Amino acid sequence: MVSLSLQNLILICDKGFLKFIKMIQKMLFDKSKVFKVPLGSGNRLVAGNSLALISIFLFAAGFPAAEVLLDIWHPITLMFFRLILAVSTLVLFWALIEGVSSVLKAPWLKGIRIGLLGFGLGTNLLLFAQWFTDPITVALLATLIPVSATILEVWDGRRKLNRKFILGLIASIIGGLIAVSENISIDLGWGVLMALGSGFSFMWASDKSVTSLSELSSIARSSITFAGAAVFTTISFTIFFTLGLIEIPNFLTSDQLLSLIIYSVIAMAISQVFFLAAIDKVGVAISSLHLNFSPFYVMIILFLLGGTWDLRAVIGASVVAFGVWLAQAVSRGLRVKAKGCTQLADSIEFLLLC
Repeated sequence: MVSLSLQNLILICDKGFLKFIKMIQKMLFDKSKVFKVPLGSGNRLVAGNSLALISIFLFAAGFPAAEVLLDIWHPITLMFFRLILAVSTLVLFWALIEGVSSVLKAPWLKGIRIGLLGFGLGTNLLLFAQWFTDPITVALLATLIPVSATILEVWDGRRKLNRKFILGLIASIIGGLIAVSENISIDLGWGVLMALGSGFSFMWASDKSVTSLSELSSIARSSITFAGAAVFTTISFTIFFTLGLIEIPNFLTSDQLLSLIIYSVIAMAISQVFFLAAIDKVGVAISSLHLNFSPFYVMIILFLLGGTWDLRAVIGASVVAFGVWLAQAVSRGLRVKAKGCTQLADSIEFLLLC
C-alpha cells in the first residue's frame, strides 16, 4: 500500500510539473491568440509578479558566480564573454523554438539600437560607476532603479501616480536599503551620476524591448536587444585589449566554467526572458520593484551553499514585499499599455493536479 501511494504521489507530481512547464512555455513563447483562460487583471498581476520573482531570483544567482570570475578576469573581459555566451544561447533556443525563419525576419537593427543605447551603455556606466565610487555606493543607488522605471511610465501617460503606489515604491526602496547595508553612506561624485544613469538605461531598454518590439516573443526581444549590448561591449573590449589594458585567461577550471555558465546563461539570458515577460504583464515599474529582493535571494543562495543567515536581508525583503503589494493594491486603475505579447497566458496555474 505504501509503495502504491508513493507511486501515485510521484505520478501526480510529474503531471503537475509538466503542466507547470507547459504554462511557463506558453507565457514566454506562445504568440497564438487562443487560450483556455481569458485575460484578466487579477490573473495578469499573478502572472507578472510570478515571472518577476523568478527573473530576479535567477538574476541574483549571478552575484556569487561573479565573485569567482572577477578574481581572474577584468570586468570588461567578463562582460564581453558573458554577453557573447548569453546572446548565443538565446539565439540558439529562439531558433529551435520558433524556427530559423523567425530569427532571420526579426527587426535586428531596431533591437540592436535599443540594446546598444540601453543595455550596452548601462553596463559600461555601471563598471565605471564602481571605478569612481565603491560597490556599496553602487548597491545603495541600485535600490533607486524603480524610480527610473516609474518615471518612464509616468512620462508617456501609462501610469497615474497615487498615494498607495508612491508609498509602495518608498517601502521597496527602504527595504532594499535595509538589505544592502548596515551603515548607509554614499560616496558622492561622478560615480553617483554614472550609477543612476546606468539604472535608467537598463530600465529604458527593458521597457523599449516590450513596447517597441510588440510583435516578438520575450526570447526574441531578449536576443536582439542583448545583441546590441554585445556590440557595445565588443567595442569596449577591443579598445582595452588593443591598448594592452586587459588580458584573456588561458585556462578555466571546472568551477570557473560553471560560474561563467550560471552568470551568462541563467543570471542573464534566462533571467531577462522572464523579466521582459513580467514587464509585458504588469509594466516596468512594478517589475522593477522586485529588483530590491536581490540581496535576500543572494543571501538564500549563499546560505544553501553553506553561508550564514542574514536577518537584515530577511527584514529588508519583508519591507520590499509589503511595498510590492501596496503599490499594486490599486493596480486596476493602472493603464499599462502593454503592446507586446498580449496573447500570453495570464494565469499562473501552478501544479494543477488532476
